[in-house]
Amino acid sequence: MSTLVFVHAHPDDEASQTSGTIARAVARGDRVVIVYATDGNQGTLPEGQAGSLADLRHREAEASAEITGAQRLVWLPYHDSGMRGWECNTAEGAFMQADVDVVARQIADVLDAENADAVIGYDWHGGYGHPDHIQVHRVTRRAADLAARTPRYLEVSMNRDRMRSFAAAAAAAGFEEWDVDAPMDDGNPVGTPQAHLNWAVDISDELPIKRAALAAHASQPDAAGMLQLPPEAFSAMLGVEHYLEPTREPGMVEAWPFD
Repeated sequence: MSTLVFVHAHPDDEASQTSGTIARAVARGDRVVIVYATDGNQGTLPEGQAGSLADLRHREAEASAEITGAQRLVWLPYHDSGMRGWECNTAEGAFMQADVDVVARQIADVLDAENADAVIGYDWHGGYGHPDHIQVHRVTRRAADLAARTPRYLEVSMNRDRMRSFAAAAAAAGFEEWDVDAPMDDGNPVGTPQAHLNWAVDISDELPIKRAALAAHASQPDAAGMLQLPPEAFSAMLGVEHYLEPTREPGMVEAWPFD
């Protein structure tokens, strides 16, 4: 049995990016811990919901964990920084403003307490340039170095070449064109070229779990948008989860990374 620690920027990121991998790990007998860097407090509280948006998103994350089987959720004491240029970027407690070594130590403490075998963060530009995602990359990589027992370090990303093929097929079918290579929030295109990826995890068998995990985050328009995709498109876009592992030789392997 392995212990895997996934570090995510916001509640719902685990559902869209790694819920298939999480569900398979749990089914194989592994222990899965999810660390949320922020409380996800940016956005609008849906009408009729009591309390704060952060409280609601905590409940949604707990519901998602019940679906995937993740055994422990850890919440770091930071707020959602919002997208680049938003006023909340500089608000007190914004995650993007936090000291990298301080946050890394907080994550390393989780790795030590769990005797983690692997920790999974984000690629160097957080997939699409969100400031909190970029910060997750920084702090998770540093945490792996600070841990008493050095865990394997992986980064979740998106396969830019696969997304380009999907966008071309969607355009040919009459859907709105999407330029996968256009600059995102930080000026870089989405994801990572396939040649730079190391692991492709086919989660076709876990797609119902991924759908349910996304549905648990009902307050989030992005999750709702993914759920509106036709089944074939949902499978094509979300049916494989991709990872980099900086210590491996180049070349993507279609296999389970955590044996």
